[in-house]
Amino acid sequence: MKEQFIELLKSTNREGIENLLAFLEKTDFYVAPASTKYHGAYKGGLLEHSMKVYEILKEKIKNEKLDVKEDTIIISALLHDICKLNFYKVDYRNAKNEKGEWEKVPYYTIDDTIPYGHGEKSVMMISEYIKLTNEEKYAIRWHMGFTEPKELYGTIGQAYKKYPLALLLFEADLESTYFYNI
Repeated sequence: MKEQFIELLKSTNREGIENLLAFLEKTDFYVAPASTKYHGAYKGGLLEHSMKVYEILKEKIKNEKLDVKEDTIIISALLHDICKLNFYKVDYRNAKNEKGEWEKVPYYTIDDTIPYGHGEKSVMMISEYIKLTNEEKYAIRWHMGFTEPKELYGTIGQAYKKYPLALLLFEADLESTYFYNI
């Protein structure tokens, strides 16, 4: 899956993509979980989630007959959660095993060393390596949709009208999370 992820990003031919990929190699992106407990909460979950979002997003764009460039689909889907790299840490807690005995078990916890939000953090991190189109910026920024604070709902709605890709990325992210638990 890692090889396919890398090949897809390379296929965009974006200036700086090699530097972005070199950066990802120095992080936990390929082995990080997608969340602490909600979806993809296992080693490699973030990579698997990103690939599933790409798969779903491609199908949604085809079904809606939207004119979206392939490189935009790849970048938006595969990098929407780049903000989660080096974000989760393993910690331990006590839990009872099948025999009813207490033992230390690992679990994921959050260690946010760059508290810059979620979608906006991903846009910021990607932009350090490659130039994003406005459509990509909006899609990645607003991929959390209506899980954002209600005060932003009007802004989110405007973004979705201006860039339908943003709404489809939100939907693809939700489907990956809730239909596939990835």
